[in-house]
Amino acid sequence: MKIKILATSDVHGYISPYSYSNRQLCAQGLSRLSGHISSLRDEHTLLIDNGDSLQGSSLNYYHNLYEKQQIQPMAKALNYLKYDYYNLGNHDFNYGPDMLHQYMKDVDAVCLTGNAYEYGNPLGKEVVIHRFDDNHAIALIGVVTQHIPVWEAAENIEHNEFENAFDYVKKTVEKIRASERVNGICVVYHGGHEKHMETNEPTELLTSENLGWKMCHEIEGIDVLICGHQHRSYATFCNGVATLQPLENGKELGVVNWDLDTHEITVELLKADQKPDEKMLMLIEEEEKRAQKWLDQPLGRLKEGDLLVKDPTDARIHKHPVISFINQVQLSLADKATLSSQALFNESVGFNSSITMRDLVSTYVYSNTLKALKMTGKVLKEYLEKSAEYFDAENGQVVVARNFYDPKPLHFNYEMVDGLDYTIKSSNPIGSRIVEMTYQGKPVKETDDFVMVMSSYRANGGGEYDMVKNLEVVQDIQKDMVDALAEYILAHPILEVDHKDNITVIA
Repeated sequence: MKIKILATSDVHGYISPYSYSNRQLCAQGLSRLSGHISSLRDEHTLLIDNGDSLQGSSLNYYHNLYEKQQIQPMAKALNYLKYDYYNLGNHDFNYGPDMLHQYMKDVDAVCLTGNAYEYGNPLGKEVVIHRFDDNHAIALIGVVTQHIPVWEAAENIEHNEFENAFDYVKKTVEKIRASERVNGICVVYHGGHEKHMETNEPTELLTSENLGWKMCHEIEGIDVLICGHQHRSYATFCNGVATLQPLENGKELGVVNWDLDTHEITVELLKADQKPDEKMLMLIEEEEKRAQKWLDQPLGRLKEGDLLVKDPTDARIHKHPVISFINQVQLSLADKATLSSQALFNESVGFNSSITMRDLVSTYVYSNTLKALKMTGKVLKEYLEKSAEYFDAENGQVVVARNFYDPKPLHFNYEMVDGLDYTIKSSNPIGSRIVEMTYQGKPVKETDDFVMVMSSYRANGGGEYDMVKNLEVVQDIQKDMVDALAEYILAHPILEVDHKDNITVIA
């Protein structure tokens, strides 16, 4: 028997085929994958989503703010396409347990996530044995990266625990092989490969956030490994295991062709190049219209110019005024802080001279709150040194270090701090790149005390900023940053930005 598994991952709420920042059509969205799914599907096809559905698009953000009592748009889309199974991703916990439970209630498909627990009970199935007929069956195991507590706000996962994904898969595969008669095992993992699949060299710090390579090399019995989380594109084999990961935002559909009798497997990725499915778009049409109206809502106007990000690399080398503005808002909320830290997120667009909600959600794309942390000058320098790893030097020029864009863009892990002056020498060895650091004109000493406000993600140690995750929290500001930015602009309708060129980056 020949079967197919069709897989999406990291759709992040993108159903419609356009960018929410400028409404330009692009090759993404579930509506553009619908044609592929319809043409490939037969009675021996499984359709699986691999998590990160609830956060990302402006439609999702709007829904969580104003229409969360209604069925989630992504649930409508998954039901329309008749998904068989779905996994949970780390971002599906961003809006808290109520929205997650509503989504899981609304989706008709079966949840596979076995290593995420709530009150001690798994959110999904330990394992699913999917039988095609009396002689043909496969086992499905779903797991999510166990690093969620590193990033997620504590109140969103207060009653959750996350078992190590590798350990869970290993014991479950061994159990299946000992007690079940199946033709193969497919692992659906919201995580990716931590090492290059040909050279076996690490492609990131080995923190156990991603364990796909380890699964392929150290667990006997896996036939197919469907990955996600990293926003990477590949369809290949790793130590004999067929593995694939489709790109984010519905840009690709993963396809597994599997002969259960001969055990021959092929994998491929299809681009979102189909005509948008108008019937699917009609399911979300009215809420989409309300979301678009909300996105175009004017909030205020800059006193002069604009804050558009025209060159993202230059905007990081020479701190962009939009970062100064966000830090300005953060310091207004954290009255005990004198320093503020902020990153320019991947694909942030900045603000037009007339600022709308579209500008805000296209610039501050995550559902973060704020924390103000007490730290010494020693910790502050460690923090800045970690951030300085973003740069490198080539031929006397400042460049972005390769591991921040390959294999996955990680530009959001470069932090820019307002409230002090410092210099980064990018050609120096990692750990000794901050060559000058002054506060109010005086050199910072290791024993000096500071309070710095930053995103909840960063304060929890996200991006391997381990030096701050156990610091004393002086203020915990439970306000979504998009809301905070909007409120600040409404209170200052003619907006002045207090921009300072306080960061110098040299080769």
